[in-house]
Amino acid sequence: MNDEEESELMSHESVNPKNRVNAAAPINEKIDEKIPGKLLGAIVAVGSLAFIGILTETVMTVLFPALMREFSVDTATVQWITTIYLLSVAATMPVSSFLKRRFKLKTIFVAAVALALIGSLIMIVATAFPWLIIARVIQGVGSGIATPLMMNIILEQSPRSKIGRLMGVGSLVITVAPAIGPTVGGAVTSILPWRAIFVAAIPLMIIALVVGLACIEQKSPTEAAYLDPLQLGTIVLALVGMVLGLNQAGVAVSAAVAGHPAVTSGVIAAIAFVVGFGSLAAFGLLSKKAFSPLLRLGILRDKVVLLHLVAYLIMPIVSIGFGYVITNIAQLSLGTNAFLAGSLVLPGALIGAVCAPIGGWLYDRFGATRPILVPFGVATLGPVLLCIFSLHLTPAMLAGFYFIFGFCFAMGNANVMTSALSEIPHEFAPDGNAIFNTSLQFGGAAGTALFSTMLAVAQAGHGEEGSAEFMHATAQGGTWIFAVMIVICAISWASLFLAFRIRARRA
Repeated sequence: MNDEEESELMSHESVNPKNRVNAAAPINEKIDEKIPGKLLGAIVAVGSLAFIGILTETVMTVLFPALMREFSVDTATVQWITTIYLLSVAATMPVSSFLKRRFKLKTIFVAAVALALIGSLIMIVATAFPWLIIARVIQGVGSGIATPLMMNIILEQSPRSKIGRLMGVGSLVITVAPAIGPTVGGAVTSILPWRAIFVAAIPLMIIALVVGLACIEQKSPTEAAYLDPLQLGTIVLALVGMVLGLNQAGVAVSAAVAGHPAVTSGVIAAIAFVVGFGSLAAFGLLSKKAFSPLLRLGILRDKVVLLHLVAYLIMPIVSIGFGYVITNIAQLSLGTNAFLAGSLVLPGALIGAVCAPIGGWLYDRFGATRPILVPFGVATLGPVLLCIFSLHLTPAMLAGFYFIFGFCFAMGNANVMTSALSEIPHEFAPDGNAIFNTSLQFGGAAGTALFSTMLAVAQAGHGEEGSAEFMHATAQGGTWIFAVMIVICAISWASLFLAFRIRARRA
């Protein structure tokens, strides 16, 4: 399908109400639809695999000290454990739309499980640091396949009146796993070797495989889709370049303010950004001219979809960045141990696990506007309170104010992608799923890089770790970070408000 045909189809869909869900209004048709048991089993199976992948992403940051001691590497080297994983996930997710069209769902699922198992086995037996890097690449590819697969199954097979709550279930996997990662990592390092995480993950993956093979059903036929290597190469270079650029820019700034050499990281960041943005522009041109584009970027011509994407891209900067910010401020400013610091995010993460499906139920009952704008508006209160009390925080206040954010963010966030995809013709839903999930990963990587850099800048030149001056500087850095979080939340809310205004005028 070329660009003109795509535009014509989207125009036709936009005026034909039978082909899309009106997300501005509550869904009352077929309110008694039942959720098939096999669909629930498929979501649990694929969701469990995605959960394990995302969980290990954040667990590893707490394990850095143990890895540095065991493999005799420095901080700049050990951070590649996380960076290479993020790069692998970011490079894989754009291909999910092609995989969905070309291969059967069970085949994709088995491939994701195999990659996750192989990666975990290598992590368990690895005796050299390069083997850890190889394992993380394999695991990242598996996670990059599993997360979009879960969303595609929900979008394609859910009863229309239940799609909000099922998307909420899928979203809690994405939002809760990063939040509880620090807690799991702190607990493991306190009582067990770090490899125990991957030992425990293997039986869970096997159970997920058995359930998935029994429950995943193929509802739509596969297509003879073509994977253009030039399009694939440019989008992979674009995402890898931008994620690597963000990471190395943060490393360079942190090193510079600490008085350490920063030229190498700065040069890598500059080259990565040039390659990343240049490749992104090239991918856009190739997609516009391609007969079978890897990702149909034409869906972003719709201002409603684009404004939803803005919010979905920048809110993970806050939600995923919180895991880093709270654990580091708790340890470096308040003097808590690693286990307590990781536990502070647990209440907010657990309430998120409960509330994400509830938010989806509200979407099914009342439509998109109120179940998104109201929770996101209240969620901003969390960073506001943290900013006001940033120089006088206690562990309980950190946990409590984050609880406010975690509770409200989980209620509304799942509905953002659901609302956006309701504006996209059904044929293009896998493309929208791939774009939104890739944006989520990119936003999370940007948040960690941004906030770690801000904290390093605040701490530079203020004594040794543990000193009163250093602890105060860390608290001051927290003030800056929470102020940035407020701005990001406000921009997200404004983008969504404008999207709903446009949608209301159309209706």
